[in-house]
Amino acid sequence: MSATSTQHGVTGARIAGSLRDAILDGGYAPGERIRQEELAEQSGASRVPVREALRMLEAEGLVTLVANTGAWVSSLSVAECHELYQMRERLEPLLLRLNVPLLSEETVQQLGALAGKMEATGDVEEFLRLDREFHLSALDVARTTVLGDTVRSLWNRTQHYRRAVTRRFFEQGDRSVHHDHHLIVDALRRRDDEEAEQVLARHIRRSRLELLQHPDVFASR
Repeated sequence: MSATSTQHGVTGARIAGSLRDAILDGGYAPGERIRQEELAEQSGASRVPVREALRMLEAEGLVTLVANTGAWVSSLSVAECHELYQMRERLEPLLLRLNVPLLSEETVQQLGALAGKMEATGDVEEFLRLDREFHLSALDVARTTVLGDTVRSLWNRTQHYRRAVTRRFFEQGDRSVHHDHHLIVDALRRRDDEEAEQVLARHIRRSRLELLQHPDVFASR
């Protein structure tokens, strides 16, 4: 590999990291066009690493590329989001079950602290950041061929819609999400993989059903 190709790869990864954070933090709306020339100018790079960055994010489910047309932040219809949440409801608890016996005591303690921080905050964006750290940290130890990458892609693709349902939970004063987090931590402390799996499945199902009651948050197709 040439020095130029290596540099493009490094720059592409840097651009992908910044754009990933911006999308997950809500800086881009679902369906919003990503203008490659603006991204190249902002990052001080050529279009080659920008295209590489967009391909990385497409593989993660965050960006949709259309040949000879451009790039957009991925968006979902009601039916698509329902399907992805049903996949999460079945696959993510399985991945958690595989991780339960492998999690260190230190990690379980950190998860308990994150659950407490989520319960204490009244800020939706802080909650979302902590919530992502909580769940993905509990899923990150077991080595899998396909399952881990699939679950992370499902998280990425549904991030905007999780933001929408979280706002509604906050508006309604619904504390059930915090109850679930504490139950998951308690199951992890006891190394009860079956209980952890069941609580997480109910946790995801609740979000799915809440989202279905608010079709206004989805892209119209």
